[in-house]
Amino acid sequence: MSDSSCNFDTLDARDRALIVATQAGLPLTPRPYHTVAEQIGASPAWVMARLASMVDTGVIRRIAAVPNHYRLGFRGNGMSVWDVDDRRITQLGRAVGALPFVSHCYHRPRHLPLWRYNLFAMVHGHDRAAVADEVAQIAVLLGDALRHHTVLFSRQVLKKSGLRLRESMPN
Repeated sequence: MSDSSCNFDTLDARDRALIVATQAGLPLTPRPYHTVAEQIGASPAWVMARLASMVDTGVIRRIAAVPNHYRLGFRGNGMSVWDVDDRRITQLGRAVGALPFVSHCYHRPRHLPLWRYNLFAMVHGHDRAAVADEVAQIAVLLGDALRHHTVLFSRQVLKKSGLRLRESMPN
């Protein structure tokens, strides 16, 4: 298999070992790719190139730091949901997603008549009042494309994780 391409159908044992070694996060060491390479018996260059290839081909969505907002003092976390003009959703989503207090922003389908919202943006603040101020800033940014919005505040911290591979394939 070429190191320049990768998809789920072509994952070999070495790729699986790399995914298993990194799926819970990179090790908190000064040279994490070197640590992973040692764990799976590969070179650091191969680990970095292979992860980049997996991101490029969509096998891995992204490699990024994931802060625990609650432990950083951001206790007013809320998912803001917006009913905006569908024709402008891409432009508006990019603008909202670029705001420093928004950790993620995405387009979701409406489910009328029960759910009218098509733009979601996770907002983090030290308290609910701070989140309300930030949501007001988003409302101004959305301008005349905005029809309605609300905020769904977190009541507890949930551990999030994506798909996890087992270390070995079942027989």
